[in-house]
Amino acid sequence: MDTKPLMELELDDDGRTKRTGNALTASTHIVTVVIGAGVLALAWAMAQLGWIAGVAIMLTFSAIAMFTYSLVADCYRFPDPVTGKRNYTYMQAVKAYLGGTMHVFCGLILYGKLAGITVGYTITSATSLVAIQKAVCFHKRGHEAYCKFSYNPFMIGFGILQLFLSQIPNFHELTWLSTIAAITSFGYALISSGLCLSVIVSGKGNITSITGIEVGPELSAEDKVWRVFSAMGNIALASTYATVIYDIMDTLKSHPPENKQMKMANVIGITAMTILFLLCSCLGYAAFGDKTPGNIFTAFYEPFWLVALGNVCVIIHMVGAYQVMGQPFFRIVEMGANMVWPDSDFINKERPVRIGCVTINVNLFRLTWRTIFVILATILAMAMPFFSEILSLLGAIGFWPLVVFFPIQMHIAQKNITKPSLKWCLLQLLSSLCFLISLSAIVGSIHGISKDLHKYQVFTYKQ
Repeated sequence: MDTKPLMELELDDDGRTKRTGNALTASTHIVTVVIGAGVLALAWAMAQLGWIAGVAIMLTFSAIAMFTYSLVADCYRFPDPVTGKRNYTYMQAVKAYLGGTMHVFCGLILYGKLAGITVGYTITSATSLVAIQKAVCFHKRGHEAYCKFSYNPFMIGFGILQLFLSQIPNFHELTWLSTIAAITSFGYALISSGLCLSVIVSGKGNITSITGIEVGPELSAEDKVWRVFSAMGNIALASTYATVIYDIMDTLKSHPPENKQMKMANVIGITAMTILFLLCSCLGYAAFGDKTPGNIFTAFYEPFWLVALGNVCVIIHMVGAYQVMGQPFFRIVEMGANMVWPDSDFINKERPVRIGCVTINVNLFRLTWRTIFVILATILAMAMPFFSEILSLLGAIGFWPLVVFFPIQMHIAQKNITKPSLKWCLLQLLSSLCFLISLSAIVGSIHGISKDLHKYQVFTYKQ
């Protein structure tokens, strides 16, 4: 009979509460994370690449992610992947294996991307709100009516809502909202696929091509190349969950080893992700051909109720996802400020404020800086409300360093792979090729944003 105290039996090897997750729950987390706003831009990406390159690139990106995320799984513990000390965050793992300089570089990329995604989510929510208003307009006035609306009021409204949500010190207090957001992400992905399928079945699908949108009077060869680069960025954004991979691993029970469970979860999750991505992108391209929009939902106005429901799902998801991505960024800034000014009451003191029967703690630094951040993110979104290009830029920036470079370098350090060896050369070749792909996608996205900014006046974009 085991005489150990009950509390000791309920703790893991690091003294924390015993984890209970497994490969199945981890794969569920993966699918929940990757089914996001990027799914809505995949049909547009397929239209730029065509059937052959589009499918091939999606499969290639998925294969690369499956390989490199397996390397990341082996680095959860240091130095031994089974018995070593846990790394609770991606940055901790990078610091353990690659040192302080790489730790800082990783932090800049990781938290810079998290901050940028809040801009993308503001654009996404406004796009869906405008789509609902257009659907109402066409439903009431007919499809020939003038139904173009400004994004700005919707972005301002979304920003005001996030001002309040961002003041919550710990997003775990809104777990219910995060859960609803995850459920709605599946809702709009399946609704958009179903709507596209209905267009195809009805015989109204547009002409498609194995090479995507053809070069012609409306599209120069140069613009075709830029769009292909931007499309790769969209696919890169949709297929990454590097920002939360260690959060997922930290839910896994200790036996069997976490890295083995996570490798299985990667295979299950990425396979499910790839199937869903191919379904959404192929159905969208088959339905609209060269006229496939950046956000597939904006192409539908009927059936009115289903289009509205799908866009409502997008908006609910964006409300929760904004905080899921924003809170880690808020936390790292506030931790840094606390370390630099540990004795400052402005930064560290919690002031109880009573509102009716409720007492809440207000931190002046948190109130000030989070408010400024949300306002700046909203202004940037209003200045550049270009859905597919912004998502492409965010995907391109994060793909190479987070999905390829750091996993490969940590694996080399962990296994002591020497420079002249064949394995070292092959790993570096893969990293170099992915760097060129990411760089091309970044340049293509910036070019697309620049063209849009010249085409439309800042802060007056309508659709």
